[in-house]
Amino acid sequence: MPPNVAEPVPDVRITEFTDPGCPWAWSAEPFRRRLDWLYGERLEWQICVVGLSETPEDYLAKGFTPEKQARSFERIAKEHGMPIDTAPRPRMAATLPACRAIVAARLNAPERERTLLRRLRVRNFSSELLDEPETIAAAARDAGLDPAELERWSRGEDVEAALREDMARAREPIPAARVLDDKLANWSGGRRYTCPSYEVVRVSDGVRIAVPGFQPFGVYDVLLANLVPDLERREPAESAEEVLEWTGTPLASKEVAVVRDIPFERAREELGRVADECHVGSDGLWSLPRA
Repeated sequence: MPPNVAEPVPDVRITEFTDPGCPWAWSAEPFRRRLDWLYGERLEWQICVVGLSETPEDYLAKGFTPEKQARSFERIAKEHGMPIDTAPRPRMAATLPACRAIVAARLNAPERERTLLRRLRVRNFSSELLDEPETIAAAARDAGLDPAELERWSRGEDVEAALREDMARAREPIPAARVLDDKLANWSGGRRYTCPSYEVVRVSDGVRIAVPGFQPFGVYDVLLANLVPDLERREPAESAEEVLEWTGTPLASKEVAVVRDIPFERAREELGRVADECHVGSDGLWSLPRA
């Protein structure tokens, strides 16, 4: 940006309560990308990690085994179209190490935070274990970070404090969210946000709206139309290639379909003409060929 030119002030600030291990948050990515396409810099996104599990035993104590996880992944992938490897994992994996890495990136390389979250998700839903150091290191390299440096950042007291602050905030839904109690989850101290949940703030006057839990795209669309009716919307993308160039990252067929506002099958056909697919589950992630 040229000197003395102020960055545009967003009209809406959205805090996304999420976790790299949550299949619902992964399944909602097409909607988040479409909002980003429609409104661009008028939206400001902030990540708040929920921290779904501190240890693998957290899942096992609730009766959630690799076999049950595989069946859940198969159902969610079928219903929502995002690529997920549905083979049973060798064990359950904690999500907190990956959440800690995301917070470390936020504090030390904020421009890489979102990319790291994405790369952790991709590896997780391609069957890698989120609490393995090798998974986090590979995701760091994918995101343009030095794995050793990220690991060093992650040991910092400032990162631990920020991580615990995120987790505490996720466990204190605002009153409006508590009305939709079926979209919240239990924890030992009460109720928490499920992933993904949004807190949407109109910047001009601080009006805050809660959108807890996985929702269809129309919920977000209507909310923004009512909250900021003068917000200008971008026209839909004209091709799959345009969407891939815009993101600069491999995308699932479902993401391209939702951003383009076209059927899934048509998106796959378009992608097959211009992009290369890395197979994951029953779909895959598409990239434009390198020059």
